[in-house]
Amino acid sequence: QVQLVESGGGLVQTGGSLRLSCTASGSISVINAMGWYRQAPGEHRELVAVITRGGSTIYGDSVKGRFTISRDNAKNTVSLQMNSLKPEDTSVYYCNLDAVVVTKRADSWGKGTLVTVSS
Repeated sequence: QVQLVESGGGLVQTGGSLRLSCTASGSISVINAMGWYRQAPGEHRELVAVITRGGSTIYGDSVKGRFTISRDNAKNTVSLQMNSLKPEDTSVYYCNLDAVVVTKRADSWGKGTLVTVSS
């Protein structure tokens, strides 16, 4: 009932920038929050950034000051501007949606987009 389409991953050199976007569609009644998580091979999935319906933002400690999350409520889209990228940012990035779908609260995930930062 919910689809999340991610775009913007790729290969970049250390110090470079990338912008990820995720658009949500489907039977969404209310979006509580949208965000990005990442998971490297052999690692747990970790928070990158989340933005709430009211515009509050939360960032993982490792990306504070380098990444910026933003949201277009009219388009149900969340974007992540990633600057000063480091090799340790290499990971699969997943879009997350916390929303009321029809009448029930649901937590949805995108398929992931790979970000590779070369040293």
